[in-house]
Amino acid sequence: MPSEIHRIDPDHPDPVLIERAVRVMQAGGIIVFPTTGLYGLGVDATNRTAVDRVFALKSRADTKPILVLIQSTDQLDRWVTEIPPTAEKLINRYWPGGMTLVFSARPCLPARITAGTGKIGIRVPAHPVARGLVASADFPITATSANLAGQPGCATMNTIAPELAANTDLVLDAGRLQGGLGSTVIDVTIDPPEILRPGAVTVETIFFQSAPGYTVDKTR
Repeated sequence: MPSEIHRIDPDHPDPVLIERAVRVMQAGGIIVFPTTGLYGLGVDATNRTAVDRVFALKSRADTKPILVLIQSTDQLDRWVTEIPPTAEKLINRYWPGGMTLVFSARPCLPARITAGTGKIGIRVPAHPVARGLVASADFPITATSANLAGQPGCATMNTIAPELAANTDLVLDAGRLQGGLGSTVIDVTIDPPEILRPGAVTVETIFFQSAPGYTVDKTR
């Protein structure tokens, strides 16, 4: 069993629980928390030891990077080297929400987060609990799904693998989530951008899809 399990109102999260979860992450702990569709595993993304724990817990390959959540675009410059014009347009249209943008990462982030690519996936979340966490933390929070590698994401607590849940430090249980796909992932370090993973924001709605050279990576 996790050290702590707390029920949390998904629409009006208790600030006391939010602060408790942030303190757990500040101390190097792992939390389970809700995003719009699926539960995620959250740690301080700048804490290398905590990031290593997440990879070990999920049995995640080192070749797979982990996206992070931030509070707002004001924090981007701390973690990325450049914000291309196309990224600004996507941010204005889709943040907060279900779109992760991949930027060139600053070297202050653990190499394991970027899987050695030098790139970092970042999103501003829409879910009130996730928004509360990033608003209270002074660090980016990992948002990899709360599942073992190769298994589907979990929209309810009872579908999270027991061996995974037992090795986390705090759970924020918001009940059944929306489910469905994870975030859409777009690499904005190249021009035109490339959709690395279709997801919550459908390809058909993304405004640059008809631009010359627009690509979707069909190998992922």
